[in-house]
Amino acid sequence: MTVHFIGAGPGAPDLITLRGRDLIAACPVCLYAGSLVPQALLAHCPPGARIVNTAALSLDEIIAEMAGAHERGLDVARLHSGDLSVWSAMGEQLRRLRALGIPHDVTPGVPSFAAAAAALGTELTLPGIAQSVVLTRMAGRASAMPDGETLEAFAATGATLAIHLSVHMLAEMQARLAPCYGADCPVAVVFRASWPDQRILRATLGTLDPAIGKDERTALILVGPALAAEGFDDSRLYAADYDRRFRPVGTAPRFPG
Repeated sequence: MTVHFIGAGPGAPDLITLRGRDLIAACPVCLYAGSLVPQALLAHCPPGARIVNTAALSLDEIIAEMAGAHERGLDVARLHSGDLSVWSAMGEQLRRLRALGIPHDVTPGVPSFAAAAAALGTELTLPGIAQSVVLTRMAGRASAMPDGETLEAFAATGATLAIHLSVHMLAEMQARLAPCYGADCPVAVVFRASWPDQRILRATLGTLDPAIGKDERTALILVGPALAAEGFDDSRLYAADYDRRFRPVGTAPRFPG
């Protein structure tokens, strides 16, 4: 018996890995975060599967479901939206399972920031503009931010910021980022990336209307000069004179064939 933690992707039901899909189909128990995981993914569950929406359950109740399946020798598919490595609350579940000696594994999923960048048709790292992407959020009721992990500190690097779970605090975000990036810095807010009702708003830190986020919680905010850059250098990766292991160049290549 194994509890399979599965990244269910950002919203579109076909943005799940083949491994994730096959694990769902093989598990007689499925626990899913119903507030964010699309119902269409449950169609992969086998006939007669026990399907539990964990949106209203406490951590103790979720672990009790897993422990009960363990006692019966039943594999569990545990679905979380996006990818499990960030803001999934997987860590606290894994800690409980380790203490109980219940086997588990993790299957990654398509993260929301990648789905948002795809919706924008944008590369978040461009030569000479930005070579880092910072995944972060602002402090909220559920979790404070550790000392040092501030918007100002991240903005000082000039990296592209992917700000999660913060769209209802746009005014504060603008005030804190504008001194570093400037009022003309491009911003994109992607609501429900990859869902049928996906919506995209492009603006700058100076023109973004803070009111757009008052009734939202899950939209993703992307900030940084790479979002609107056109005057960037081509990467050296495909340059004709760039000596590569798979494309030796010149009479004395660095990586001879």
